Amino acid sequence: MTRKLLIVDDEERIRELVQACLEDLGGWNTLTAASGQEGLKIAQTETHIDAILLDVSMPNMDGFAVYEQLQSHTSTQSIPVILLTAKVLPSDRHRFSQMGVAGVISKPFEPTSISEEVAEIMGWADEM
Repeated sequence: MTRKLLIVDDEERIRELVQACLEDLGGWNTLTAASGQEGLKIAQTETHIDAILLDVSMPNMDGFAVYEQLQSHTSTQSIPVILLTAKVLPSDRHRFSQMGVAGVISKPFEPTSISEEVAEIMGWADEM
């Protein structure tokens, strides 16, 4: 079964790069959203999303607010979330660990290995 991932990032180049890497190298299907609001709408209406890659720093609704909204809806609270972030201070890492996210991928990331990082975080490595 092919996995389906949602990429939520306000930077178009990042979305396109992550999408290309996950599809071409990971062999997964992807959906993209340019804002937190768009990401929430897709997560609530699309069937069976296996994971969400969520940018932390976005205008209007940041990744923390999006994550809270995902957790407050029964239809989306079980979708694993991987944060994509340039915030890697110890205090940020502590906050991330308290949130219950599946994992964190730091920006800048290595495009050729992002699908492997996602697979490792999600426990899908044996499927690749």
